[in-house]
Amino acid sequence: MSHIHCSKALKDGLVFAAFILPALVFLTLFWLIPIGASIGISFTDWDYMTSDFHITGLENYRSLFRDDSFRSALSHTLLFALETVIPAMGLGLLLALVLWPAGRHTIYSLILFSPWITPAVAVSIVWTWIFEPESGLANYLLNRLGMEGLPWLHSSQTALASVALVTVWKNLGYVMLLFTGALSRIPKGLYEAASMDGADSLRRFFYITLPLLRPAVLLVGLVTAADSLRAYDQIQILTQGGPSGSTRTLLYLYYQLGFEQFNMGKAAAAVVVLMAIGMSLALLQTYINRKEGLSDEQ
Repeated sequence: MSHIHCSKALKDGLVFAAFILPALVFLTLFWLIPIGASIGISFTDWDYMTSDFHITGLENYRSLFRDDSFRSALSHTLLFALETVIPAMGLGLLLALVLWPAGRHTIYSLILFSPWITPAVAVSIVWTWIFEPESGLANYLLNRLGMEGLPWLHSSQTALASVALVTVWKNLGYVMLLFTGALSRIPKGLYEAASMDGADSLRRFFYITLPLLRPAVLLVGLVTAADSLRAYDQIQILTQGGPSGSTRTLLYLYYQLGFEQFNMGKAAAAVVVLMAIGMSLALLQTYINRKEGLSDEQ
């Protein structure tokens, strides 16, 4: 009997390994090893062009935090995250509430989702023409409304917000789809019971919809924040980090340090800081989810 039990356990273990091994190989090759290599390079003075390097310890990090361009890139990254995450979540939830009664598979949902599956390079090229101060569509519409045109990408005062606007427009359909899926899982009986008790639509939203959407809000917030942290394509096409470095984020600073200035050690240190921010967001979401799970059990 014990022989049969051991044989079954061995078979189950082999089946489990067969399913999990491809994922582990992929995770190791394309995630763990590159992360480890980046952390290792951040402690060297490798110039990317030669095989020679020296161990410099924490010098790259000390130099990075003394660098004004790093501090400005860090502030631009955090500001860009705020300018993209909050509007995308608010507008995405609003669109989901409007389109949810009609079903997820409407032509409107398809139209709104199409920017998400469009390459960022193509989207950015189109928006470059839209933001053209003299002949672009944006200023044309503003002038038709009796308003003065804006410099958009050509001024350090408006460039980062303009790139954020493009990012929100691109992500809006995806955020809407996530919220629509979350709305579909809310039991309709709760709304029917609240209506019978005399609750209007506003009360149903604040006392039923929002509390039950809290896990989805946390998930969407993390996804959109991670997307904003790794924004590069639209910045490269629209502004190249300018004007005057006003749209230079940490990821774009990494590109400039590593592939323009050939200071790969300092560039790797910048991307390690960026990874630390992303991991902090993930840990924060895990902590909040666990805390909410414990409170629900109590």
